[in-house]
Amino acid sequence: MQGTSSGIGYGLKYQARCISDVKADTDHTSFLTGTLSLKEENEVHLIRLSSGGNELICEGLFSHPNEIWDLASCPFDQRIFSTVYSTGEAYGAAIWQIPELYGELNSPQLERITSLDAHVGKIKCVLWWPSGRNDKLISIDEETLFLWSLDCSKKVAQVQSQESAGMLHNLSGGAWDPHDMNAVAAISESATQFWDLRTMKKTNSIERAHIRNIDYNPKKKHILVTAEDESGIHIWDLRKPKVPIQELPGHAHWTWAVKCNPEQDRLILSAGTDSTVNLWLASPSTSDEFTAESLLDSPTRRIDPLLSSYSDYEDSVYGIAWSSREPWIFASLSYDGRVVVETVKPLLSKK
Repeated sequence: MQGTSSGIGYGLKYQARCISDVKADTDHTSFLTGTLSLKEENEVHLIRLSSGGNELICEGLFSHPNEIWDLASCPFDQRIFSTVYSTGEAYGAAIWQIPELYGELNSPQLERITSLDAHVGKIKCVLWWPSGRNDKLISIDEETLFLWSLDCSKKVAQVQSQESAGMLHNLSGGAWDPHDMNAVAAISESATQFWDLRTMKKTNSIERAHIRNIDYNPKKKHILVTAEDESGIHIWDLRKPKVPIQELPGHAHWTWAVKCNPEQDRLILSAGTDSTVNLWLASPSTSDEFTAESLLDSPTRRIDPLLSSYSDYEDSVYGIAWSSREPWIFASLSYDGRVVVETVKPLLSKK
């Protein structure tokens, strides 16, 4: 199904690949995005949807010294966020704070709260626990998973524990279980590993290669969604991780990112290098229905799970984010620096 080009656009000055919902902003529908320019001073944009819902407004524009490869907004403080960045020679990660009077300053500067400087390998991502206030952070590099204790008031982050994924595993990202603050998933070249943060030991794994991105279903325990290079999207019940419980076609080229809706447990958003964002409706996920066997026999398997496809992009789409405040709204970011905000409410009203 082809989506209508009703999205609201916003252009960044440089190329970009990461965007984050500002979950802690309960008064506005807001997103943070950062640029990826090798030769120029990079930027972080705080973007808000206007009260009329028909315009994207830049509420804050801040300089960032390096290329931004990962960006995540703090889920309990709207002025705090993390970035993973490259200097061209090495990778680093830092926690930043937006100045309190940023709207009244001529050239507001971000305050670097602290750096996550224990890494030796190439840093891939920083994770905040998505379900509430937590003084812990996770950072993942190619070889090691770190658990940090963060004190923003004292501007310090200390390594609480760390563990290597092993010589044969090259880590590329991860996700923190919203239902269990002691559980985290990490993506490697050949598998998705599940870790217990209390012991820093692996508890389970999905033995599957070429996974690009993962996301836990925030409304359903034990459900994980994976985006894979060429084999599309898979939904897993982590209590039975040997085979997926549902498969979705994904994209014409690599499926790069996947996000579960914060309120509707069957809605899944995906983005790919085919310059497209797809909206999916997964099969019902009750404990009785959501099994591989029932899907084979169910008539719902024959229903096209693709609700809509948004192809109004001229470059690969690497970043997608649902709005936590208005869960029928999402933002996408293509590599050429174009942000598009769409609403899926009319599609849901037809279902």
